[in-house]
Amino acid sequence: MDREKFERLVAQAVASLPKEFLSKLENIDVVVQARPTPAQLNEARLGHGETLLGLYQGVPLTKRSRHYGMVPPDKITVFQKPIEARCRNDAEVKAEIRRVVRHEIAHHFGIGDARLRQLEKERD
Repeated sequence: MDREKFERLVAQAVASLPKEFLSKLENIDVVVQARPTPAQLNEARLGHGETLLGLYQGVPLTKRSRHYGMVPPDKITVFQKPIEARCRNDAEVKAEIRRVVRHEIAHHFGIGDARLRQLEKERD
């Protein structure tokens, strides 16, 4: 899939979030990158055999005090090549992008990986 189409799918995934979440997404950039850098892989602290599909970098809303301000935007990076490698067709890529965007946005709201795994199991 070309980069432009992938970026459009990421933008659509963000736009499809419920309004109550969209209204709280201030000072946050969502970007696409081909693959994670070694530094991003290290920051993610992946377990054996895990693949990094997205990464949230910032201060979750639940960790901010009233003194929070004048800081660079939080950043969500969606990694194109690992997502494509996991999927067999464009429909699967679109669904995976949506899942990854929601997962990383959840980190912005202070939800950790353990709780996200629990929620995903309950949903499935």
